[in-house]
Amino acid sequence: MRYHNITREDMLNGDGLRVVLWFAGCSHHCKNCQNPITWDPDGGLPFDEAARQEIFEELGKDYTSGITFSGGDPLYPDTREELLALIKEIKERYPDKTIWLYTGYLWEEVCHLELIPYVDVLVDGRFVEELKDNNLPWKGSSNQRVIDVQTTLTLGKTVLYA
Repeated sequence: MRYHNITREDMLNGDGLRVVLWFAGCSHHCKNCQNPITWDPDGGLPFDEAARQEIFEELGKDYTSGITFSGGDPLYPDTREELLALIKEIKERYPDKTIWLYTGYLWEEVCHLELIPYVDVLVDGRFVEELKDNNLPWKGSSNQRVIDVQTTLTLGKTVLYA
């Protein structure tokens, strides 16, 4: 698993004050993507123990609401197994912190993945330049959905995060 950056005290990529892990690797290649440097799965840095500890240190702060996984695409096939292990460890150590995940895949394509039950909010869908809207909270284009994963799994139908 590789990453490009860890952002601390972020207020743009999810509800509350968050730590954000920006993954390397994305096969969607959306037109006018804000992070095309993250497309290369061999780019960035190896996710090592120092990066893991940096994330845990941030999550240990009372004022940090949780973690957001973005990129690139955290669900790039080569990163899924390691991401699952990291998410499980975060939920075990910080059960009250929320996990947000941004992906270019649609909910219907990833809802079966083993890591999904550990996610609180999933922002799905590719960024579409023609549908860009800077006034939308937590997403870049109107086709994307901000999904309340836990309620969706409970009710068996897609519920948007309010």
